[in-house]
Amino acid sequence: MATTRLPILALPHPMVLLPSARATVPVSRSLAEQLLSLIDDSDALPVVAAIPTPSEGALGEWGTASRVLRLVRPPTSSKSYVVSLQGVTRIKRKMSGNVEALSLEDVEYPAPDKIPPSKENVERFKQAAGRLLERLSRDSVQVSRKEGYAKILAMLEEVQDARTPWMADVLVGTINAEYEDRMAILSTPDADTRLQTATAIFLKQASISEVSRKIASAVDESLSKQQKEFFLRQQLQAIQRELQTLQRSNGGETVSNDKSSGTGSELDDDEQAEADDLAELRRRIEAMAVGSEERKMAVREWRRLKRIPQGSVENGVIRTYLEWLTSVPWPNSTPLSPSPSTASLASSSSSTSLSTAIDLKDKSFLANARAQLDADHFGLEKVKKRLIEYLAVVRLKEMNAERDRSAEEKQATEETKKEGGKAETKDVVLHEKQSPKIPASPSLPVIKRKNPIRGPILLFVGPPGTGKTSLGQSIAKSLNRPFQRISLGGVRDEAEIRGHRRTYVASGPGLIVQALRKAGRPDPVVLLDEIDKIGQSNFHGDPGAALLEVLDPEQNWCFNDHYVNVPIDLSQVLFICTANSLETISTPLLDRCELVQLSGYTYDEKLHIARRFLLPKQLAANGLEPYHVEISEEAMLGIATRYTREAGVRSLERAVGAVVRYKAVEWAEYLEQGGDEKVIFQSEPTQEETGLPITSTSPTYHRTVLESDLEQILGISRYDESEMEREPRRGLVYGLVVTGSGEGGVMPVESIAVPGTGKLKLTGSLGDVIKESGELALSWVKRHAWELGMVDGPMDDVLRVGRGIGIGDRDAGVDVHLHLPAGAQKKDGPSAGVTMTCALVSLLTGACVSSDIAMTGEITLRGRVTAVGGIKEKVLGAHRAHIHKVILPYANRKDVEHDVPMEIRREMEFVYARTVRDALDAAFGKGVLGWRSEVPGGVPVRHVLIESRL
Repeated sequence: MATTRLPILALPHPMVLLPSARATVPVSRSLAEQLLSLIDDSDALPVVAAIPTPSEGALGEWGTASRVLRLVRPPTSSKSYVVSLQGVTRIKRKMSGNVEALSLEDVEYPAPDKIPPSKENVERFKQAAGRLLERLSRDSVQVSRKEGYAKILAMLEEVQDARTPWMADVLVGTINAEYEDRMAILSTPDADTRLQTATAIFLKQASISEVSRKIASAVDESLSKQQKEFFLRQQLQAIQRELQTLQRSNGGETVSNDKSSGTGSELDDDEQAEADDLAELRRRIEAMAVGSEERKMAVREWRRLKRIPQGSVENGVIRTYLEWLTSVPWPNSTPLSPSPSTASLASSSSSTSLSTAIDLKDKSFLANARAQLDADHFGLEKVKKRLIEYLAVVRLKEMNAERDRSAEEKQATEETKKEGGKAETKDVVLHEKQSPKIPASPSLPVIKRKNPIRGPILLFVGPPGTGKTSLGQSIAKSLNRPFQRISLGGVRDEAEIRGHRRTYVASGPGLIVQALRKAGRPDPVVLLDEIDKIGQSNFHGDPGAALLEVLDPEQNWCFNDHYVNVPIDLSQVLFICTANSLETISTPLLDRCELVQLSGYTYDEKLHIARRFLLPKQLAANGLEPYHVEISEEAMLGIATRYTREAGVRSLERAVGAVVRYKAVEWAEYLEQGGDEKVIFQSEPTQEETGLPITSTSPTYHRTVLESDLEQILGISRYDESEMEREPRRGLVYGLVVTGSGEGGVMPVESIAVPGTGKLKLTGSLGDVIKESGELALSWVKRHAWELGMVDGPMDDVLRVGRGIGIGDRDAGVDVHLHLPAGAQKKDGPSAGVTMTCALVSLLTGACVSSDIAMTGEITLRGRVTAVGGIKEKVLGAHRAHIHKVILPYANRKDVEHDVPMEIRREMEFVYARTVRDALDAAFGKGVLGWRSEVPGGVPVRHVLIESRL
């Protein structure tokens, strides 16, 4: 590159001067005087370096060597001087940063292109530039511009290939390109690259011009279309009014859009539809109980609605509120009489209530309910027992209430007959004087229900996939009630539960009122799903606190929604809550719920569930029939044990679905190859079975999935490696845990001894409680180290003078590092004392615990083993991990006998420990640890330990 020194002239942002282009730049008086002196000192037109300014106060790297053509003095002193520049060639600064105006600086000229641009780039450049110039010429209004674009287009067609880079500079400077695009052209000295950049710029500008033209024409068409539509609608309304007036004067029927005949649409906004909606709204208000709070509120808002003009915003707000208020199923409202618009709704609601009454009176009601629960779920006997108890109470109380209602209705009918029609007429007249707008229809007095059936608030707690949500659906089917599900996961605003106040724009009722409206009855089954994942208290309020009134049977008979602002009776609603964990649920909310634990399924239960529910569901979802696929018992057990390990059955369903889809592909390929749909083989076909000669090209299909096929279908089993890694090692013990999702599992507790000063180090994202368990375990081991033969003196510190540690000299101290793997998971809880004690004893004595033994329990300083929670979940997790022996606190024996299924108890060995010594003997084996003192027959025995060295 050639180097020279040129005066630097900064161009104001966003001006960019390209080679072969002209520009007029305003300059200050002082800068104009410098330019004038530069012109006077030069024999020819002076050349300056015009550098663009990308941002305020910063000069760019690339610029243009430009000739100063003219400097114009302003007519008045208030205006700026104007200098005209002609771009010659692009230059590059050798320095960076800002400089003073017109100060000399070294610049480089790019080397001239010796190789002409490629033919392909030239053709693409000419096509893009021609397309852009044609569109600009077509869209231009001025004739001079059109002629200019036409001349440039003719020049483009005749330009030589070697001159196309120069033409790119000319065109980019001519069109209204963006600042970044012009800078990209300026900073590209290479000819091919510049043509490619210019082609992309022209294509973008052509697209922008085309879209802008379409938008402008669409806006013009839309404005004219709206004006035309408004005019036609005004004419249509005038014609409809004239026809209605003519028909009324002739005594005929009112002309309206007949939806049933197909001449109109239900979306047509006509006056008759508006009148029908208001009439339906009025009928719903009339159906409300006389004297009730909801009726008083509805009448007051109805009168306000009639006084406000129909086109005002307040009219729409009041009407929306009345629609919500009348759509809530109030318990004491009278049934609506059949009307053309509501006949189907009334018939369906009456048939539903009739079927409910028949079911509750039926002697086989409980048997049918139990059959419904058994058909939907396998196992869960404790949960089903509690639900059957509730259904029995519902049946008895409903029969008693029905008997009382019949007696009261009979008594009220007799009183009405005795009084005659005089009292009835008097009541109607009084009612018309009180509310002439909405007269009450003559009917029997409203009989209010006494002692309504208040359902319990059930809280199903268990791991994901154990059937909590589907249990709520089964309860609704058994009771023949509508089922509504409300997802509370992530709800962080109190107004989502209680509703927004009517003072806010676009306000509405809460989720509870919305569920009642969808159900259409005052006694639905409402499932509050994922109540443990509700948002915590924030500036939006506390949604958990808002649920306290909803889930309290003593308070929810007058639940107050902020939008409806009328007490709503929720005492007949059966609320069912679901949660995976109780840790995030507040104590007051938990106190209002009846806890029902749903632990994980055993392998036997999973196999039954897969056979009865999952496999038929996946067959139907993948277009297969039951006779197309059969999974053997060994294969199903292999899927449950080696490819899934969870408390629920969701992963099992996905695995079964993968097997079914694999067989669906085989069946489809079999049919495409000309296979017979009626010929399905259980195993390898023979000539006698098919009646046809078997050749290598004959299509075959095998419906049975064997255990040997699982690796081909599902891949390598997931849980074999963890079983192989479990081996007896010094300082390694397996404990039982319950994860945050409620699933039980096995977690190793690892310990090693390192040189140190007798300290304990705990790692693995441990909480304060579990850290205290580690401190307790170490204190107990230090206190009983002499009894275990680890030290020579009763008060010696095992971490300083211990035997058998194998680190350093005898008198060297050590530190113990206790680690629980999976450090990303938080761990806490009072159930790791026994496990940590066994790990420390194994580390300091050298004895190992078998890899098929797991334990849980907390200890005290006295050496007692205390009870812990989550026994069923932990035992099922141990069973899934193929643990054969479990050490539990003696106080948890009743939990095992009451909660753990019998088939699990048969396959596993349970050892119940009262003291730490019992737990150590059960873990290491009787007599493995060298206790110094034992008490056989009540006489202490002193064991003499002899140390031999080779």
